[in-house]
Amino acid sequence: MKKSIFKYMTLGLLAVSQLGCNNFLEEVNPNEMSTDSFWKTLDDADAGLISVYNAFKNQNVLAIGDENNRSDMTYPGWGRPNTSNEYYLQNFNNGSSTPNNKWDALYKGIFRANQVIAAIDLLMPAQKDAASIKRATIIKAQAHFFRGLFYSYLHSSFNGGSVPIFDFVPQDESEFYQPLQSAQKVQDFFRADMEFALANLPFKWTANKDLGRVTAGAASAVLGMSYLYDKNYDKAATYFKDVITNTNYGYALTPNIGDNFTSANEFNSESILEISYSLAFKAEQNPYAEEQVSNNLNFMVSPVGGYRAIYPSSWLIMAYKQEVMDTNDERNYVIDSKGVRRLRSYSLRTSYSIALPDDMDTKYYQLTPAQATLFNNGETAYFRKYSNWDIVKNEKDIQPTLRSGANVRVIRLADIYLMYAECLIKGGTDEAGVEDAIRYVNKVRRRSALRLLGTAAQSEYPASSHDGVAYTATTLMDHLMYIERPLELSIEGHATRVIDLRRWGITKKRFQELATKKYYGEHYKYTDINGKEGTRWASVLTEGTKATYVEITDYTQAAKNYVEAAHAYWPLPNNELLTNPDVK
Repeated sequence: MKKSIFKYMTLGLLAVSQLGCNNFLEEVNPNEMSTDSFWKTLDDADAGLISVYNAFKNQNVLAIGDENNRSDMTYPGWGRPNTSNEYYLQNFNNGSSTPNNKWDALYKGIFRANQVIAAIDLLMPAQKDAASIKRATIIKAQAHFFRGLFYSYLHSSFNGGSVPIFDFVPQDESEFYQPLQSAQKVQDFFRADMEFALANLPFKWTANKDLGRVTAGAASAVLGMSYLYDKNYDKAATYFKDVITNTNYGYALTPNIGDNFTSANEFNSESILEISYSLAFKAEQNPYAEEQVSNNLNFMVSPVGGYRAIYPSSWLIMAYKQEVMDTNDERNYVIDSKGVRRLRSYSLRTSYSIALPDDMDTKYYQLTPAQATLFNNGETAYFRKYSNWDIVKNEKDIQPTLRSGANVRVIRLADIYLMYAECLIKGGTDEAGVEDAIRYVNKVRRRSALRLLGTAAQSEYPASSHDGVAYTATTLMDHLMYIERPLELSIEGHATRVIDLRRWGITKKRFQELATKKYYGEHYKYTDINGKEGTRWASVLTEGTKATYVEITDYTQAAKNYVEAAHAYWPLPNNELLTNPDVK
C-alpha cells in the first residue's frame, strides 16, 4: 500500500471541519469563524495544509485532456474522422468549461494556501523551541510552494499572465473582488513564493508518511521553467543546474522509462513533482468527488474498458514509429517465439508511451496490442501513459470502476535535462553550447536505447551507435522542438506542449504544416488468443494516400481557426467576468 501525505487528504479535510466544530460551545459564532479562532496549533496548520495538497490533485488543475487537445499532441477520441471538440478545433471561448473549471480549481488551491500561511504567521510567535519553529517554517514553505505553483499555472495559462492576486485571506465579500494585475507583477509574486519555498523546504523527506510532500528541488525546477519561458536562458540554467548537480536532491534517470508512467516504481529517483493517487481509500465515494483520492485518467486514454477520450495525433504516431534504435544496445533485441534473435518492433520509448497494433514485444493488458483491442474507427494507436495496461486485463477489472491509483509525475528529470539543453544553446542561437547540449539530450536518449546524436568520438557513450550528424544550434533546437521534447514528454506535465509551442512562436505555423499531411491505415494480420488469424482493419498508420483507403488528416480546422490573440492563452473565464466587478 502506498503511504503518503496525499492518502490522507480527505482525512485532513475532515479534520479541518472537525476542528471548527470543537469550538461549537465557545462564544464565537461558528458561522463567523475567524483565523484567530480556528487555528490553535501547528497540528491545525498541518491539517489545513493537507487540504492544499488535496487541491493539487484536482484533475482540473492540469486539465490533461483538453490542454493537449488544443496542442498538436492529441486527437479527441470516439473515432475518426469527425469531432466537435472545441479545443482541438480551436473555437473555444470564455464560456467553455475547461478554462472555467481550471480557474476555479487553481484559485481554490490559492485560497487554501493563504489560510495556512496566515495561520502560521499567527502561530509563529508562540513557537519557542527550535523544532517547533522549524516545523512551522516548513509548513509555511509548503503553502508558499503551492500558492506559487498555482499562480505560475495561472500566469502561463490565462489572459497573457494578467490575473487577480490574493496574498491574504478575504474576510468579507468585497475582498473577494480583486482587479487584474500585470503579468509581470503576477510573475514576481509567484517567483517570490518559490524562492521562499526553495530556501526553506527540505531536499528530501525521509519518513514514509511524508512521501509526496514537495521539496526544494521542485521549487528550483519551477523557477527554472519560469525563466525559460521568459527566454532568460542564463537564469533558467542556474536553477536547472542546481536540480541536476546538487547531490542533496539525489535525482537520477530511472533505468526504465516505463517506470515514470504506471503505478510501478512511484516516487522514483527521476520524480521531482508528483501527484499521488490511491485505490486503498474512499471506494464508496463518487469517482469525481473532491474528496476522492483515486484518479480516472486511465479511462481517458484506454480503449480496453476505458473511453479513449484522447489518443495520439497522426504526426506523433509516425514520429514514434520512426524512432531509430541503438543497434549496439542489447536492450533492443528480443528472442521471438521461434527462438530467433531480432530487433525490437519499436523503440523502448515508443513501446512504453503508446500502443501500436504491430508491436509484438510489449504486452498490452497481458496480450499483444492487436489481441487486446480493436483499433477500429480510424484509431491507429493509444497512449499507454496514465493507464494500467501493465497490471490488469481490463480497466474495468479495477472495482469500483472509473478509478486508478497510478500517480501522475508532473515534473521529472528528463524534462529538466532537455530544458537545460535548450538553455545551453539559448533557444538555438548559441553555437558554443551545442556539444554540452547534445550530451544532455543523449542522456535521455540512451536511457531508452535510442541512437544517439552526433559522433561517437565526442560522446559520453562511445560504444553506442550515433547518427553522425554535425548539429548546429539551429538544427539541435529543431530536434528538441519536433522530436525530443514531444516524444519524451507526450501528454505529461502542466500544458507542456501548449506552452512550448507558444513560447517558440510556432503554434499557428505548426497547425498549418500538419494540416497538409495525409495518412491512411494499412490492414494488419494478427493471430488471436485462440490461434485464429484475424485482421485489424486500417490500423497501421502510414503517411501518404492509397486508393480505396480512407484518408486521415489532422488540424485542418485548427489551422484556419487558430488566432494567437484568442487562443494562445485561455481567456478570462466567463464566470469571473460575470461575478467580479473589479475585472474589466
